[in-house]
Amino acid sequence: MAVGTKQKLLSSSEAAAFCGQMYMILKSGISAMEGVSILLEDSQNEAERKILEVMNEEITRDGLLTPALRKAGVFPEYLIHMTELGEDTGTLDEVMNALQTHYQREDTISRSIRSAMTYPLVMTGMMILIIVILMTRVMPVFQQVFRQLGREMTGFSRAVLAMGNTMTNYAVVFIIIFIAIILFLIYIFKTESGRNLLLRAGYRFTYIRNIYEKQAACRFAGGMYLGLKSGINPEKALELSSKLIDNIYFRNKIISCKELMENGMDLSHALQETKIFTGVYARLTAVANRAGAMDEAMNQIAGQYEEDMEEQITGLISRLEPTLVIILSVIVGVILFSVMLPLLGIMSAL
Repeated sequence: MAVGTKQKLLSSSEAAAFCGQMYMILKSGISAMEGVSILLEDSQNEAERKILEVMNEEITRDGLLTPALRKAGVFPEYLIHMTELGEDTGTLDEVMNALQTHYQREDTISRSIRSAMTYPLVMTGMMILIIVILMTRVMPVFQQVFRQLGREMTGFSRAVLAMGNTMTNYAVVFIIIFIAIILFLIYIFKTESGRNLLLRAGYRFTYIRNIYEKQAACRFAGGMYLGLKSGINPEKALELSSKLIDNIYFRNKIISCKELMENGMDLSHALQETKIFTGVYARLTAVANRAGAMDEAMNQIAGQYEEDMEEQITGLISRLEPTLVIILSVIVGVILFSVMLPLLGIMSAL
């Protein structure tokens, strides 16, 4: 288990690794208390060792894993709740196995979204950098060549040169603007209010809204599977699953679903009525509800949503890559041709 800095919650991959290790230990017939001791003996990382020492000290008092996880202060609240449920029902090994699957899925989703966000930002940054270098460093060289030939740049090339000179003369201003953009991106991606702002902006576009909806539905279905498989009632599973969702629009659907169930509607109809699941997923929950296999249906739905989202994000990136390359090539080509064609005309007239 690779653990981050103290008081920082474990990432999804770290939580999955811990749950996987605990599942193997518990499945082998070793108690949770002995398991934590084994993990402590095998730990290679100083930060990990400190966390496991705190857990080991706490778990030796009463033999329960839940208080040890809470004492460590680095485990997600959902993981702690489900661990407590597993200890209460005597299914801690199954819960740890399901939690491992859940956090592996969360890690896959997070990596896919980071890839979808990072790639266009990096490509856009490279485009801007290349264009700025052309305007501020390359164009002045061509201007000197023109002057040595007794001519001046005209038209589009002169406008580009003027823009480059403006950037050079007001470099401090542009640096401040660049820093402001970086700070804004940090705010958008690293703060809750920033992510909500990005969410509201993304919901204006159908393609991005679909990705957001699939991400939330995947997390919700995974949480419901874990809760139902652990033996808790659907209402409690809804409550726990809602804590996994940071999408305010989807969370409102879950609240509405819970209210419908409190008024006597069964889970599958409530999910369909609130449009948490639609189409084939809604029919699957209806069939599973009659067959008493809602937990397995939720697991299938979560897996399918994960695959759908992966395909959608991969498709988006595959379309963005050539598009951005084409845009960069066109811009660079227009700038260079605006200079080279007049220059060739001058050279041929000599």
